[in-house]
Amino acid sequence: MKFIETRGNDGIHPQEITFSEAILSPIASFGGLYVPSELPNLGEAFLIKHLNSSYKVLAKDLLTTLAIDIDPSVIDEALSLYDKFDDPSHPVPVVKVRDDLYVSELYHGPTRAFKDMALQPFGVVLSSIAQKRDEEYLILAATSGDTGPAALETFKNRSNVRVVCLYPDGGTSDVQRLQMVTEDAANLKVIGIKGDFDDAQSALKRLLGSATFKDALKAKHISLSAANSVNFGRIIFQIIYHIHSYLELVRQNVITMGEKVYLDVPSGNFGNALGGYYAYKMGLPVEKIIIASNENNVLTRLINTGRYDLRGEHVVATTSPAMDILISSNVERILFDLFGDQRTKELMSGLETERFYALNDDETIKLQNFFSADYCNGAEGKGYIKEAFDSGYLMDPHTATCFKAYDCCATKSLKTIVYSTAEWTKFSPTIANALTGEKGANDLDALASIAATAKVEIPAMIKGLFTKPIAQPIVIEKENIEAEILKFL
Repeated sequence: MKFIETRGNDGIHPQEITFSEAILSPIASFGGLYVPSELPNLGEAFLIKHLNSSYKVLAKDLLTTLAIDIDPSVIDEALSLYDKFDDPSHPVPVVKVRDDLYVSELYHGPTRAFKDMALQPFGVVLSSIAQKRDEEYLILAATSGDTGPAALETFKNRSNVRVVCLYPDGGTSDVQRLQMVTEDAANLKVIGIKGDFDDAQSALKRLLGSATFKDALKAKHISLSAANSVNFGRIIFQIIYHIHSYLELVRQNVITMGEKVYLDVPSGNFGNALGGYYAYKMGLPVEKIIIASNENNVLTRLINTGRYDLRGEHVVATTSPAMDILISSNVERILFDLFGDQRTKELMSGLETERFYALNDDETIKLQNFFSADYCNGAEGKGYIKEAFDSGYLMDPHTATCFKAYDCCATKSLKTIVYSTAEWTKFSPTIANALTGEKGANDLDALASIAATAKVEIPAMIKGLFTKPIAQPIVIEKENIEAEILKFL
């Protein structure tokens, strides 16, 4: 499998690279990203082959089909981390919530969020490559709440790797913050910044493209990579669960093989949706990918109008904070796939310099052939949480945005797969408010309230956070990020 660049080649970067090279150096020419030069057509035969396969067997065969340059023994070790999920034989349950709506629960890993699906194996793969090359790597991560805990969990105490995680102070839930700031492994550094997620992600991208920062690292014999979904090492593992979820509906006799479904994705940085898009392109029977947003609804506007307009826009704090993002990095990979490298370079240049780009009418129609979109505000989301709970299902506020998108965008003659990206424990004050009307509860009290109301246990890894000592208390101005990282190193 070879990778090419979304904005064309600058004459300095190689014309194409391998999967392992794309993992180690994820930023391409002109600040672009790496994408597969081609994708295989899996066909119905691949789906039939794996109708009764375990998640790990499906994953191994897909990665083998994609022909990534990673030793099979390393892939096996990486996929074995799914054995640490709640049910090793079934890491991703797919649960019926309405007659034609099924929820794919992606949060049964160690940090109780969907980022574990990709970052658990990704940590093994990247660390093994670094060890094989006898090189030291600094991994940067910027988080709106879930990437950070998952990246820290997978990389802690791994050889040849150090991690710096940037998060917006006040921009995550308390549980998410505690998952990060209580990590005490010597190879991890957590930095709160005064700003929002877009500030954190912009800092990450600037550092990944900074010659002076790389020179400073080179003097310390350290190379640079990233754990955000700008890194295709994340995306490749996010393709798998879309295929698995479809097969689950076939196994449950909900659909017949070949029948189309909707994929309904709560989207912030667009990595989850991109995984679904690539599965679609490889032959998964999908009618359309539905994008669910919160009040930061730039993706809804892009898909419905063809305009990506951030002029005068600022991130709004919402009840679904992992989606409080205005610059969705993985949209660039969609633009490349639909419109080519030169048009992508032109569009992304407009976004970076003018905070705006507009697709023409034909391009907008082409985008809408694959995607529909709607957004859900906080009050609506709480209504969906309460409605689902009254019917016997407990869900988080990000999943709730998908229910609004489903109501608005899905034809009910087809089944819809909603992707639940976080466990209820990650956003308990919002859920407690939705279920009981209580306001202002802290996370610990809200967790107890929900546990009593829903008659469920608080997972030990969440409950224990509130008594762990704070190991990473630092919060700084965003201008000081580079100096703080170099001090850590």
